[in-house]
Amino acid sequence: MRKSVAELAPLIRSRRMMLTDGWTERTLQSAVKTKRLHVVRRGWYIEGEEWNGFWPEERHRALVIAATRDARTDAPVCRTSAAVLFDLPFYHLDPRWVHFICGPDSRNSSRGDVKRHPEPLGPFDTEIIDGIRCTTLSRTVFDLIRVLPLEAAVAVADAAERQMAQRGREWDLDAVESWRMGLAERIAERPGIRGIAQARWVAEFADGRAQLPGESVSRLQLHRLGFAPPRLQVPVPGPHGNTFFVDFGLDDADSFGEFDGETKYRDKAKRNGKSIDDVLIDEKEREDWIRGTTGRGFVRWKSPHILTARTLGQRLAAFGVRAP
Repeated sequence: MRKSVAELAPLIRSRRMMLTDGWTERTLQSAVKTKRLHVVRRGWYIEGEEWNGFWPEERHRALVIAATRDARTDAPVCRTSAAVLFDLPFYHLDPRWVHFICGPDSRNSSRGDVKRHPEPLGPFDTEIIDGIRCTTLSRTVFDLIRVLPLEAAVAVADAAERQMAQRGREWDLDAVESWRMGLAERIAERPGIRGIAQARWVAEFADGRAQLPGESVSRLQLHRLGFAPPRLQVPVPGPHGNTFFVDFGLDDADSFGEFDGETKYRDKAKRNGKSIDDVLIDEKEREDWIRGTTGRGFVRWKSPHILTARTLGQRLAAFGVRAP
């Protein structure tokens, strides 16, 4: 389970706090050298073991906490630094700067691990998350889908839409329409801004029913390969009245597809107390049932297979699945 701002905040201590607690400059330097402590940014520390176990999103969240504690203005964080507050995913991103938005008339310069963006900020473009002022979810997504690599942009757009519309296994169509209209209005208001063509395409392509960044990127690669838009989270009647949900219905290839993220096997919480062997057996029985009752093909792929459209195409072709 990834740590939230509230969980991370007590773990990040300033030099002043640590000196008050009995550390000395010498013991601090020694602890950093031996990696007992990690320097989040100048003057802020966290236990080395904690840091080593963090995902990129958690590491950036820790940096945002430290940078906003040092900030001398109330400028909101934006872009990836706001994204981590909304728990949006980083797909192959490891941001090294905390991003602030300062308004077009700002003379503040970027330095060190801080980047300041002199961009317009609407009266309803900010909110406070866990005590940190940031751009709203809509503004954050708008900013990111313009500038991120396309794969990461699609993952962000899908995740944001999912937050707005998913209610358990139910999908709130009114919420989806409202979210998409709001994002489309933002895009229409800034026709000449850098990256707006990509933002427009990503907003139209987004589908929050993709459950993981790997599923979002899989959708993009399937599109590049020429497949028709797949059905997502396809229900298949299972035994004893159960329902199985399959990631992708590749109807133009008469097959199902599934992105196998490692967390379902490695994360104890997601295994619900089962061993990895038990999870693998359950997955095998589930796949056999789906194949046998539907008569359709079934292909699994993992993160290395979606690095490019070509690598995914090769994986699918190995199982006889090709775009028509």
